Amino acid sequence: MRQYPYLKPANSPFVDRFITKAGDLIEAWDGREAGDVGIVGVPLSKSSISHSGAAFAPGSIRKALRAFSTYSMEEDLDLNDVRITDFGDIQMHITDIMESQQRIERVLYEIFAGHRESLPIILGGDHSTSFPSISAFTKANGRVGIIQFDAHHDLRNLEDGGPSNGTPFRSLVEKNIIEGTQLVQIGIRDFSNSREYRDYADEQGVTVYTMKDVRERPIVELVNEGLKKLSDKVDAVYVSVDMDVLDQAHAPGCPAIGPGGMDSQTLLEAVSYLGGQTNVKAMDIVEIDPTVDFRDMTSRTAAHVILQFLKGKRIGGLL
Repeated sequence: MRQYPYLKPANSPFVDRFITKAGDLIEAWDGREAGDVGIVGVPLSKSSISHSGAAFAPGSIRKALRAFSTYSMEEDLDLNDVRITDFGDIQMHITDIMESQQRIERVLYEIFAGHRESLPIILGGDHSTSFPSISAFTKANGRVGIIQFDAHHDLRNLEDGGPSNGTPFRSLVEKNIIEGTQLVQIGIRDFSNSREYRDYADEQGVTVYTMKDVRERPIVELVNEGLKKLSDKVDAVYVSVDMDVLDQAHAPGCPAIGPGGMDSQTLLEAVSYLGGQTNVKAMDIVEIDPTVDFRDMTSRTAAHVILQFLKGKRIGGLL
């Protein structure tokens, strides 16, 4: 077969023999044992209160992982030997949100229970996906504590709109899957919630750190304090990262953008620290709409959230 110099397949990326891209670590699940990390896409956003294309986020986050290397300059460590299994995306029902949530819970339970040595990272979707995801994780792991990064409480009542991206933690409490004392919220923002839901959080024993707390105290101090509140109550900790915890300048691709939020470095520092904790066993990333993002900024930050989480695991000897 005839060949020509300097020709390569169309749209193929530049390759540097000395750099491993994070996306290169991902391999499609072959039906056998999963790798060190297992990612699952949960492309549901029809349950969003506001317009949202978050169903497209799992693909955009995977794409963003191909933009970064596996080497941490700050810690002088390389994640190039981490095996990441991609289980693919859970197929959503076209019109039935409740059916979609049931599918999420059923599939994720099978993955959580069947691949216990694999660290699960769930790619949403809107925040409604955390309800079936945490429900499944609880079935597989016992009492679960939650560290939630979010601008909103997500404790809305279920009467006004049914299960939505504003109700996942209300659903978990009201269905007795968790108690309020098993939930720690970080980054709750001014003019983004109501007194009724703050009162509900207080009544249920939810630990709430506002953005004022984040501004006035070191983020690792807050996270560690939250973990201590959970330590004697739970068997495992699940981290839920709603990307709208970030200021709109740092996350333009969130459906519910707003000023006064967290900067990306603060979130990355917190996630890296959480990765190093033995009892932190899973993470989800939600609320990115790639259709309104700017130069994939928000998906790229989400990719960094994953890498910082894995870096923390490696530093802690957990990966």
